[in-house]
Amino acid sequence: MLNRCILMGRLTADPELKTTPTGVSVTSFSIAVDRNYVKQGEERKADFINIVAWRQQAEFICRYFSKGAMIAIEGQLQTRSYQAKDGSNRYVTEVVVDNVSFTGERRENSGGYSQQYQQPQQNSYTPPQQPASYASGAPSDFEELPIDDDLPF
Repeated sequence: MLNRCILMGRLTADPELKTTPTGVSVTSFSIAVDRNYVKQGEERKADFINIVAWRQQAEFICRYFSKGAMIAIEGQLQTRSYQAKDGSNRYVTEVVVDNVSFTGERRENSGGYSQQYQQPQQNSYTPPQQPASYASGAPSDFEELPIDDDLPF
C-alpha cells in the first residue's frame, strides 16, 4: 500500500506548540494550497488542508514558521472520527507530517524563512560570462572521433 502526500502551501495561522499529558510535543494547523488551474473570469482557488506534526517536527515548525510562510510538507493522509460535545459524530481528514522543508523564501529580518524572498541589492549588474556553444564554434574547434563498434550503450 502507498499513502504519501507532498504539499507546498502557506500557513493560515501561526502554529501553536502543545504538549500531551505524557510530554509529547504536537502542533496542528492548516495550509492553503493553490489550485493549478483558474477558470476564465474567476480568481485562483485554494484548498485548505489540515496538518498535524508530532515531536521534533512540531517543535521545528513552531520555531521557524509563522502565518503566511510557505512550507513544504511530506506525510501520510489519515482520517479519524470523534464525538463532539453536542453528541454528533465528527470526521477529520489530516496529513500527519513525516518531513518538513523550507521552500527557499527568506524573511526580511532575523535570518529565518517567511513570506517574501528578498533579492540582494546590487548597484551594478554584470552578466555572467557564457561558455562558448557548439553553434558558435568553427570546424577546426572540433576533433574527429574514431568510429568504434564497441559502444557502451
